[in-house]
Amino acid sequence: MTAHEYGTADGTPPRGVPGTPPGPGPVYGSSAPAGSGPAPRNWPYGDATGTTAGTAGGYPAGTTVGTTGGTTVGWPHDGAGEVRLPAQKTTDAVNGSAPANTTGGADAAGAQKEPAAPGRDRYLDLLRSIALVRVVAYHLFGWAWLSVLFPSMGVMFALAGSLMARSLNRPALSVIKSRVRRLLPPLWVFSALMLGILFVQGWSPAKDPDGGGAFWGPIGVFNYLVPIGAPPYPWNIGSESGLLESSWADQAAGPLWYLRAYLWFVLASPLLLWAFRRVPWATLLFPLALTAVVGTGLVTIPGETGNAVQDFAVYGSCWVLGFAHNNGMLKQIPRYAAVSGAAAFMAFGLWWASGHLGSEGWDLNDIPLAQATWSFGIVVILLQYSPSWQTLPGRLAKWDKLITLSNNRAVTIYLWHNLLIMATVPILDLAYDLPFMQSDTASSWLDSTELFWQFVLVWPLIGLAILSVGWIEDLAAKRKPRLWPNGAKKKRAARAH
Repeated sequence: MTAHEYGTADGTPPRGVPGTPPGPGPVYGSSAPAGSGPAPRNWPYGDATGTTAGTAGGYPAGTTVGTTGGTTVGWPHDGAGEVRLPAQKTTDAVNGSAPANTTGGADAAGAQKEPAAPGRDRYLDLLRSIALVRVVAYHLFGWAWLSVLFPSMGVMFALAGSLMARSLNRPALSVIKSRVRRLLPPLWVFSALMLGILFVQGWSPAKDPDGGGAFWGPIGVFNYLVPIGAPPYPWNIGSESGLLESSWADQAAGPLWYLRAYLWFVLASPLLLWAFRRVPWATLLFPLALTAVVGTGLVTIPGETGNAVQDFAVYGSCWVLGFAHNNGMLKQIPRYAAVSGAAAFMAFGLWWASGHLGSEGWDLNDIPLAQATWSFGIVVILLQYSPSWQTLPGRLAKWDKLITLSNNRAVTIYLWHNLLIMATVPILDLAYDLPFMQSDTASSWLDSTELFWQFVLVWPLIGLAILSVGWIEDLAAKRKPRLWPNGAKKKRAARAH
């Protein structure tokens, strides 16, 4: 199997069925706000477990820096509600020092402003939402240029890397356990449905010749529970005339490669962060060098191990960029230098892709070294220009609820979108039976616009999935289950006060 093979079909995808696997947010964390005193040495947001900055270093004793109660984690393990900007202390507008009490007494204390409440970084929430929409569009339309327009997977790995680094000021084992706990229950619900359908259709992992035989086939099913490797499934099952077309399992399993890569990154993060703090540039660029070895055919690692190593290499630098963004390293680099360097990596990626085009043309998902360097450059630019909005500005504000919802249910959307895209096909087929669709002209019109209507229809289906199984994400995070967490209740409560 080649990289991303589960979820990838050779050639043109079947009509109305998602094609190749994802090629997809954002990275949370930024340097301390101006005027709030010198930033902590390693953790710009202070102690993520809710301590005061006086113990985190760099701030006056007793100053509260952004606290998260130890619950801040990265996609796909939490909702947007867990992503916080630091609470800011009150400072003097001229010299950045705390205003002195010149009059004494309660009047002076009352005149002093309260610290600003922490909130989500809405710019980064926006990026993650864009990444999810782009993934759905790519898997439906199969447009290769989408992998160039917005490298969603690199952006999402960078987000997760930043939040992982931010949380690793706590004991590494507890952080890893938290990540795994938040990841697995949503996966189990998805896997239960997928395996249930496969078993009803008569599939047996022990008898599948592509599954490793009677011994390794059943063992491989464990990857549906803990995605360390690729889960087994039949390439074709059922019939084309059935409710599900015969390659449905291949398409439905497409998103699972990301969970495998993410789990590998989580397990490796304590070591990666240790190396990054000592040799940051070498740690940042090493995955790109590894991609040049294992992603170009110079060295070939067979089987699923090779696929996993290649995925780790391709997106490893994006993950480590999350570390660099979290500890403020990117902000220390002059913007012109960062953008110029990023442009050089991007130019190299396009140059390499131009000489290694596959059957899908400029689809960077099929060209590992181009994907790695292009994603790296784009992520650097996005993080350099990160405005760290606490509220969405201007016309973007009208999308606030949808962006909040998509961030709170990112795992559900990502896991289920391929299967739901396929579910649009039999639903649209019912339209051909409508009285006004009986003419050849009407049928031809629907044929020519079918992908568009699938894209329209898949979002209500995703909404149904959010209502049906999205609350599993809350249980996994040890939160009270919510059916439609778009932030509306919190806003009403805030206005009431």
